[in-house]
Amino acid sequence: MTEPHLLSLLHSVVNTVSLGAVVLDHERRVILWNDWMARHSGLTQTQAVGASLFALFPELQGARVDMAITQALHNNFPSLLSHSLNKAPFSLYAHAGHAGEHDGPRLQQAVEITPIEVAGAARHCLIQISDVSIAVGREKLLREQTMVLRSQTFSDGLTGIANRRHFDVAIEREHRRARRIGAPLSLLMIDIDHFKAYNDHYGHQKGDQCLIQVAAALADMLKRATDLMARYGGEEFAMILPDTDVRQAAQMAEAVRARASALAIAHAHGGATGVVTVSIGVSTLQADAPAAIETLIGAADSALYRAKRQGRNRVEVQLPLQ
Repeated sequence: MTEPHLLSLLHSVVNTVSLGAVVLDHERRVILWNDWMARHSGLTQTQAVGASLFALFPELQGARVDMAITQALHNNFPSLLSHSLNKAPFSLYAHAGHAGEHDGPRLQQAVEITPIEVAGAARHCLIQISDVSIAVGREKLLREQTMVLRSQTFSDGLTGIANRRHFDVAIEREHRRARRIGAPLSLLMIDIDHFKAYNDHYGHQKGDQCLIQVAAALADMLKRATDLMARYGGEEFAMILPDTDVRQAAQMAEAVRARASALAIAHAHGGATGVVTVSIGVSTLQADAPAAIETLIGAADSALYRAKRQGRNRVEVQLPLQ
């Protein structure tokens, strides 16, 4: 089959599937927009292709979809946005007119965002949107439940970053690798300062939004595929930095601390700064002095608690005992 015929076949397949398919380039510009998206958004391919996704759907900026796209493009991290937590992120309707008219409520959606490696170009991502408004039959219901289970396996349901289970797997893998090749491995334990006071003052909904904002900003700082930002538990996060010595890890921690403060999230009970801050404990498994995972984590935890005791909004370093 010739290349033009293959392209024609691919175009037909993309426009035949019964779900939305959107491909974004590294600048978040739309480069593929299938007929399903045109039908349910009211935006034609001519209107969509070449435009920023956030120009087409402004309400997505800063929301969970935005963070998932960043995770895919920058960190090569796929996301599954379950319907139970993200009911209708895109303004899509059963019958959407080209003039912006629509009939009825938004489609309830399950969204999957997958990074795509492109030879000779920056990473792209694929967004797949399924209409789950009506669960028709057992097969569709089981498929949605499977998507939720997959999401819970790999990522935190609230923030979208890696969860504790993912962290446990990753730290074991990187620990084995570090010992095998004689490379340093650093760990940052990060805790939002006075978070209980924030929740008590602003409410749990604002507290959740604070966690999402902090997680998104700090995860966006990671540029290597091997680095990992995870929600360790509650308001505590962990950052795994392979091939990073203690000096580099301390520099990264200071940058993380500054980035959290720069978000300028108001916190009336957050201390002298008046904004949300973080305390960070740093520990490094040195190339010539391997230690157990528990020792590495324990040292980072101890450094974090010392940062808390010494006034918060600071970085402390502690090397693991051999």
